[in-house]
Amino acid sequence: MELLNIKELLVAFSMYKKGFRKYELEVIHQLSLNVNSGEIVAVVGSSGSGKSILAEAVLGLLPKNSHMHGEITYKGQKVDKKSIRKYMGTDIAYIPQSIDHLDPIMKVGKQVMGVHGSKERQRKLFKQYGLPEDTEKKYPFQCSGGMARRVLVTSALMGKPDLIIADEPTPGLDLKMALEALKDFRELADAGTGILLITHDIDLALGVADRIAVFYAGSVLEVAPVEDFVKHKDRLRHPYSQALINALPQNNFEPIRGTQPYAGDLFSGCLFAPRCHMRDDKCACDVPMMDVRGGKVRCVHAADG
Repeated sequence: MELLNIKELLVAFSMYKKGFRKYELEVIHQLSLNVNSGEIVAVVGSSGSGKSILAEAVLGLLPKNSHMHGEITYKGQKVDKKSIRKYMGTDIAYIPQSIDHLDPIMKVGKQVMGVHGSKERQRKLFKQYGLPEDTEKKYPFQCSGGMARRVLVTSALMGKPDLIIADEPTPGLDLKMALEALKDFRELADAGTGILLITHDIDLALGVADRIAVFYAGSVLEVAPVEDFVKHKDRLRHPYSQALINALPQNNFEPIRGTQPYAGDLFSGCLFAPRCHMRDDKCACDVPMMDVRGGKVRCVHAADG
């Protein structure tokens, strides 16, 4: 069953230049992605590619100076900033990237329990994630960064959500705890939960995800089964996806030239083209998402291989 479907999403922010000249800064464009029940879709890509903004757009958490176009559906029903809220905390659980999302004037035990949780379940999760018994009586400012991160993870695991959106859930956790959290995600997915996992840690994602979505400069360049990333880079369809695999520690951090373009300096055609060894005149044209070898890719040369 398809839980979340995002079609042609565009997100822009109203900004001001010198002299109070207003302009629109487009940070996400032509972005399409879906999450089915029982699967983990990992979103990977460099900083500034739009991963966290995607989560905030889906959940209606963007600031007032934002503008959003496109279509988002949950279980087949179109949702917007207001209607998505009725699913939050029950059908949909959110693990935010920043620990500042914790209420500073509420004890963390009560926050994790929420309205539908239980003290027994909360204490079991705290023990599982190495949080001392007295943690439930602490306020967020009394917790270390790693403790606060674990509190956020346990809050998402408290109930039985149909969809979890996890934005960088593992930073601040030691390797054992990070693996524990991802193991729990995998078990939830195997039981039917759909999970959108936003992460910088590609290696950890490869161990639990079903599909990988590669972000670059505010759009998705490739969505492919995790097996394609694990077996060999030549199974991947986009040169940027191949470059990400080459840059992993076990592949000697092999770099590529150039940098990701700034959202205010975008151009027509493939945004990766200036850094791509396959670039030619075709790359300056509009590049739609295509189905190639069991995956989706935004590259005019993908079908050549």
